Amino acid sequence: MKPRQKRIVFAIIAVIAIGVAAKLIIASIDAGSSYFYSPKKVLAGEAPTDQVFRIGGLVKVGSIQRIGKTLTVEFIVTDDAAAEITTHYTGILPDLFKEGQGVVAKGRLREDGVFIAEEVLAKHDEKYLAPEVKEALEEAHNEATNKKEYAQ
Repeated sequence: MKPRQKRIVFAIIAVIAIGVAAKLIIASIDAGSSYFYSPKKVLAGEAPTDQVFRIGGLVKVGSIQRIGKTLTVEFIVTDDAAAEITTHYTGILPDLFKEGQGVVAKGRLREDGVFIAEEVLAKHDEKYLAPEVKEALEEAHNEATNKKEYAQ
């Protein structure tokens, strides 16, 4: 084989190898990511039903209930009364998890509309909310304010 042909074959193999590596990297990033949805968007049907995603908002006051003597907890995630999603989680909740506080839950939506959380994260400071949660709450608050203005 001539040197020129060797270089062409090497270049083709290198391009194929880079393509395969890029495809594997993109697939692993996509598999590890989960998209964020507010309770309002979940109820509007924008959330996927066949993959993991995150919901966020506030834990509704008076909604936390233990199911039997297990580690399963049921609570409601709300985006400032615009929408509410019943959430089930089995496991140990974070220390800062409580009613009226911000929460982000990662999991899947069942066909009956109940969110089954695999992971629950509570906010760590009384002033901090995850950017997505803060944005969703502000949007819900603005819509509620606009509805009140139109009613008057």
